[in-house]
Amino acid sequence: MQVNDGSKDNTSEIAKNLNVNVIDLPNNLGIGGAMQTGFKFALRNGYDIAVQIDGDGQHNPDYLNDILKPVIENKCDMVIGSRFIEFGKTGFQSSCFRRLGIKILSFAIKLTINFKITDPTSGFRAFNKKVIAFFAEDYPNDYPEPESIVMLIKNNFKIIEAPVIMSERYGGKSSISSIDSIYYMIKVLLAIFIDCFKYR
Repeated sequence: MQVNDGSKDNTSEIAKNLNVNVIDLPNNLGIGGAMQTGFKFALRNGYDIAVQIDGDGQHNPDYLNDILKPVIENKCDMVIGSRFIEFGKTGFQSSCFRRLGIKILSFAIKLTINFKITDPTSGFRAFNKKVIAFFAEDYPNDYPEPESIVMLIKNNFKIIEAPVIMSERYGGKSSISSIDSIYYMIKVLLAIFIDCFKYR
């Protein structure tokens, strides 16, 4: 199932021609709104597992089994595909500035909720039925990847990471420009600290 978050290209039509279920949102709701739409659809249709894959080509479907297996075997509630464990520097690595930002977010999450995560911004994830129901009701809008981790840990869900190799994006562009990166980092860190008190 694909959520078309107000896209103006022909991705929606291509997906429909391939018999993919597509939800066309009338307005751009951002990552958080699009994700929650997907969770609501999954819950309404009785999905046992949902997988998040970004639409920019960075996530290799060859690793689907690696992130699905722990969920299927009931070892956790959510799996995050991490580019920073096991494979080291194999595959595409983002800029030094972005990697520094990811490390800062990892440290902030460790500091606030005592949970070690190597790739908090990864959008390659698998969720079980309990997480689907939880996120269908409430999903962060501003900084969904790191904030959703805080939400789940604060509500006693279990998260693990699985090693994956990511590719350089072949389509689209990041929503965060280099000029806005510092401002973004300050805001997301504040959001993480606030979430520690908000999600109990």
